[in-house]
Amino acid sequence: MSYGLLLTLHLLAAIAFAGTVFFEVVLLAGARRHLPAAVARATEQALGDRAVAVMPWVLMVLYGAGLGLAWQHRAALAAAYAAPLASSFGLLLALKIVLALSVFGHFLAAMWWRRRGVLGGRRSHRLHLSVFCHVLAIVLLAKAMFYLHW
Repeated sequence: MSYGLLLTLHLLAAIAFAGTVFFEVVLLAGARRHLPAAVARATEQALGDRAVAVMPWVLMVLYGAGLGLAWQHRAALAAAYAAPLASSFGLLLALKIVLALSVFGHFLAAMWWRRRGVLGGRRSHRLHLSVFCHVLAIVLLAKAMFYLHW
């Protein structure tokens, strides 16, 4: 698959994922305070059910394209492993990949907790907030990879 196609798929899936996380953490959290508790719970349940149906596909595209892009930059990643400070691009890419793997771990934990019926309230809020912080860092690293040089 061409680099341009991989990059486009990766960016579109990243927008979908980051937008969903932004919506849940920033918009929904603020709106929840203005809704009756029953309405807020029903809304969260409906959105959660929809996210469970859509997000695995989004993540499959996001991580699949990400793997393809990482393969294209395998030399930079190998150099970053051998001498981390030698290449700003390789180091920042490696950090981005570590954060992306952590986000994937968060997603797996969320699916596990949801199936066990223990994903709710404080746990859900902390999970979403952590993923939101990870996503912000990943976006900043993605830009920094092409603009920071040492």
